[in-house]
Amino acid sequence: MWEGWPIERILLIFVGLAFALIFIQVTMFHSRQNFRHWAMWVPVIETPVFAVLAIALAFTQPMWLLWTFTILMWVGVAGGLYGASLHAAGVRQRVGGFSQSQNFLVGPPIILPLLISAFSGLGLIALYWG
Repeated sequence: MWEGWPIERILLIFVGLAFALIFIQVTMFHSRQNFRHWAMWVPVIETPVFAVLAIALAFTQPMWLLWTFTILMWVGVAGGLYGASLHAAGVRQRVGGFSQSQNFLVGPPIILPLLISAFSGLGLIALYWG
């Protein structure tokens, strides 16, 4: 079934599925916090768009889709880094800040926004592999 599929195509499908799963997780986390900050809506809106575009790009590659995906993956890289800084600030604001390891367990997950950056980077790698 996979024979003859280029690695770029498989990576785009993987990236799309990863964004779909991240969408579920980030939506649960942010809704649990009642979307207290406007930036909490960004990954909830962007990750399903990223997922659909990545999977669509695996099967068809019109120029507008290539450009749109490229731009949005760079937005994902930057947005994930920004999200990680917001999450780090959230951990810092808890009682004891960074000195209390418990704050990393119960506070906002710093790694989750970095996953958005990482998968956005993987999407760019898949797009420009060849």
